[in-house]
Amino acid sequence: MASLIRDRSAATAQMIAVFGDEALVRAALRFEAALARALADEGAAPSAAAELIAEVAAGAAFDIAVLADEAAHAGTLAIPLVARLRTLVAARDEASAALVHQGATSQDLADTALMLQAQAGAALIGEAGGALSAALAALAEREATTSMLGRTLLQPALPITLGLKAANWLLGVDAALRRFEREARDALVAQLGGAAGTLAGLPLGVVARVAEELGLGVPPLPWHARRDGIAGLATALAILAGATGKIARDVSLMAQGELGEAMEPAIAGRGGSSAMAHKRNPTGCQVALSAAIRAPGLASTILPGLPQEHERGLGGWQVEAATLASLFELTHGALTAMATVIKGLELHPDRLAGNLAAAGVGDDVGQAAQLVRQALAQARRAR
Repeated sequence: MASLIRDRSAATAQMIAVFGDEALVRAALRFEAALARALADEGAAPSAAAELIAEVAAGAAFDIAVLADEAAHAGTLAIPLVARLRTLVAARDEASAALVHQGATSQDLADTALMLQAQAGAALIGEAGGALSAALAALAEREATTSMLGRTLLQPALPITLGLKAANWLLGVDAALRRFEREARDALVAQLGGAAGTLAGLPLGVVARVAEELGLGVPPLPWHARRDGIAGLATALAILAGATGKIARDVSLMAQGELGEAMEPAIAGRGGSSAMAHKRNPTGCQVALSAAIRAPGLASTILPGLPQEHERGLGGWQVEAATLASLFELTHGALTAMATVIKGLELHPDRLAGNLAAAGVGDDVGQAAQLVRQALAQARRAR
C-alpha cells in the first residue's frame, strides 16, 4: 500500500484523494459512461443500452487491491476494469454489455481518467494559489514602508522594504499561477481515438460529446503520441513549486536566530523538536522547499517521453500519471503550507530595524513604496 505517513507530510489530504485509487476508478467509469451516452447520441448505440451502462458504471464498486493486482498483471487498468463492468452490465442485459468500451482503447481510458483527475487537481491548485496570492498582497500593502536590510549574495546590501520583498514574492507566484492556468486550459482535453487514433468504428462527433459530458476540452486530433500538453502541465507545476519555494527560502533565512526578523506563526504542536524544547522550526517553509527541490526532477521525468514511438509509445507515457500526481500533490502542499505561513507571519520590527542599523548602510529605500504600489496594481489587473 502507498505510505500515507510519507505522502501526507508533503501534500494535503484533498490532493492525495484526487489522485487516489478510488478517484481513478471513478474517473475511468465516468469515461465509460460518457462514451456510451455519446455513442447513443450519435446513433451508434441504443439509448437504453447507453443509459444502462451509465447507470451500472455510476454504481459500480470494485475491490481496489484485487483490481490493482489485475491491472499490474494485464499491463493496464482498462482491461480488468472493462471486463468487470461488462460482467455487471451483462447481469442486467447481455446485449448491452457488448457496447461497453466500444471503439475505445486502453489509453483512451487512461488518458481521459488522468485528465479528469488533473481537472480536479487544477481546481485545488487555483484555490490554494489564490489564498497565497491574497495573503502576499495584504503583506506587501501593509509593510510597503517597513524598512529592512536588503541582501545580495547572502551579504548585507542596501535598505529595502519588507513590502517590496513581499511584492516580488507576489508577482512570482501570480506569474506562475497564470502559466499553470494556461497550460491547464491546453492540456485538459478528452482522449478518444481508438486502437490507432483513427476513430475506427466510431462516429466523428463522439469525441466532442464525450468531452462535453466530462467538462473537458475537445482535441483537434487524438493525442496518444503527442504528449506536449502533459509536459507543459508538469513544467508549469514545477515552476509554481519553485516560486513558492522562493518565499520559503527567504522566510526561513529571516527566521534564523542570527537574524530573527520573522517567524512562522506559532501553532500548537507544529515546528517543535523531539530533542530541543526551545526550538521553533519553520515547518511550512520545509514543506515548500522540499517540494521545490523535488518538482524539477519530476518534470524532467516527463520531458524525455515527448519523442513517443509511432502512434502509441512504450514506457514514455506510462510514467506520466504517477509523476503528474506527485507534482500536483507537492505543489498543492507547498501552496497550502505557505499560505498559512504568510497569513500568520510573525514579524519582529526591532530586529528588522536593528539589523539594518548594524549594517551601517543608511536608510534610503529609494522608490520601494512606489514600486510596491505598481506591483499591487499589476497584480489586481492580472486577476
